[in-house]
Amino acid sequence: MGRRRQDIQVAVVTGASAGVGRATVRLLARRGIAIALLARGRVGLDAAADEVREAGSRALPIEVDMADYDQVVDAGRRIEAELGPIDLWINDAFSSVFAPFQQTRPEEFRRAMEVSYLGYVHGTRVALSHMTPRDRGTIVQVGSALAYRGIPLQAAYCGAKHAIVGFTESLRCELMHERSHVEVTMVHLPAVNTPQFDWLLSRLPRHAEPVPPIYEPEVAARAIVGAADRPGRREYWVGASTALTILGNRVAPGLLDRYLARTGYRSQQTGRPADHDRPNNLWHPLDGPGGRDYGARGDFSSRSHGRSPQAWLSRHRVGVAAGVLGTAAGVLAWRRT
Repeated sequence: MGRRRQDIQVAVVTGASAGVGRATVRLLARRGIAIALLARGRVGLDAAADEVREAGSRALPIEVDMADYDQVVDAGRRIEAELGPIDLWINDAFSSVFAPFQQTRPEEFRRAMEVSYLGYVHGTRVALSHMTPRDRGTIVQVGSALAYRGIPLQAAYCGAKHAIVGFTESLRCELMHERSHVEVTMVHLPAVNTPQFDWLLSRLPRHAEPVPPIYEPEVAARAIVGAADRPGRREYWVGASTALTILGNRVAPGLLDRYLARTGYRSQQTGRPADHDRPNNLWHPLDGPGGRDYGARGDFSSRSHGRSPQAWLSRHRVGVAAGVLGTAAGVLAWRRT
């Protein structure tokens, strides 16, 4: 069973300067939780920290490359010293490449995996180093529908998300074996309107876009914070498209292979030619010195959904099921009278 909200006093969010991480930080700040913000870009970090303070909470922005384990260790020590014991650690940082696999250079693929997969491993290890001795705490891994179903043009991202699932399942079993009270859960997201489409390295002929249906980052943030409230669940699915993708891949993966081979290239690109000279954030943050604050949302708000009924049902499925059963029992009893 998950802990109550008031038990979370100190939270850590990686990838906190933009996108889903930024939206999650804003939501946590409204609860008065002290937040350590981990990301590479100083401009985005400072802007996010200002939002936390404006909400009345404490903020500790730390520039960290999650691919560098020693930096993450140092960040963990600083958080515990300045904010207090870590109750919640949310892994969300990533970088990737939009390109066919054969057009992705080996060093680029390796870098994407180091940030997007090993960054989660490093964050989880540091979180556990502080939580395990106290025998309490929650780790939330932000995943994706693409953790179970790979799509073309995103081999590095899909590979990282698949790896995170395997790693987390192994860790969960070990914690259960140790009878640990540290909890680990995952939140699998649909396509989200974030700035990633403006700053990831891309070799596509046209500007990259999320595969519809698209959701605003606040939808993801609500699901992540909801998972932190109830970490006893193995995982949460956000959006009907996520549920359909995961379930469809279990039933007919070969059919999805053919469908995505036919539609996956077109559905991930706008009609606008790509600017291949624009900078990207694979090696260096674009919101570093002299950069700009990208915020939480990308350029697709006019096509994005602000709510997900499926995500609400996923978080409240026990209550919904009880209500349905209760209603059915009432109807049967009425019919018998």
